[in-house]
Amino acid sequence: MNILDKIVADKHKEVQLKKALIPTSQLEKSVLFNAKTNALSMLLKHSSTGIIAEHKRRSPSKSIINQNLNIQDVAIGYENAGVCGMSVLTDGKYFGGSLDDLLIARAAVNMPILRKEFIIDPYQIIEAKAHGADVILLIAAVLTKQEIKTFSELAKSLSIDVLLEVHNENELNKSIMPNIDMIGVNNRNLKTFEVSLNTSKTLSTLIPNDFVKVSESGISSINAINELKSYGYKGFLIGENFMKTDNPGKSATQFINQLNH
Repeated sequence: MNILDKIVADKHKEVQLKKALIPTSQLEKSVLFNAKTNALSMLLKHSSTGIIAEHKRRSPSKSIINQNLNIQDVAIGYENAGVCGMSVLTDGKYFGGSLDDLLIARAAVNMPILRKEFIIDPYQIIEAKAHGADVILLIAAVLTKQEIKTFSELAKSLSIDVLLEVHNENELNKSIMPNIDMIGVNNRNLKTFEVSLNTSKTLSTLIPNDFVKVSESGISSINAINELKSYGYKGFLIGENFMKTDNPGKSATQFINQLNH
């Protein structure tokens, strides 16, 4: 069993427990449930930088990245840096995140917030909306074509943007459908954790232009972004590069300043 299979097996158990404790009817009564959402895809289309900055405490591949930061400070720092949006990991067991992180980030900033999670059940989409997310991530590697269709339709009915993540051509082929806003190519192989920007380059020609193209993982230089832009990418998800520093907001500011010059 690879790490992705383990995470998904644990996620199924976690969601069953949560459903028993907090019914969807309760989530739908949340103050944030009817709040207006911000479309990340629109911002990326018109941005000169396209940076989506991530809050990530740890990961299975790198263990601890940064446990000492206050998410509120990170969110405000990112917004001040001028990023297009913020990705917040909400998985607890493997990434040290939580739904509280999402709530705190939402309270601190106005920019679009992506709930970065292993979504395997519609319940988690309702949960994302109730905790202030503007965007959800769907991972093609763990979902069937029918699930991608059902989940993306539910997200659109809640005015939530959908970022669909793929790693190869097979995943891409089953994922192209009207309710997807952005297609993200993850340069990290989730089974081996090896990273290669060639994944984004190879798949770029296969992604129809109706979708905003996002490159994820392993992006740490201005050169990499400029190169990926020539392949049609508009969005760049950067986490570790900012999070491994003492001040992610400051790092993001310096990075964006360099990118703009």
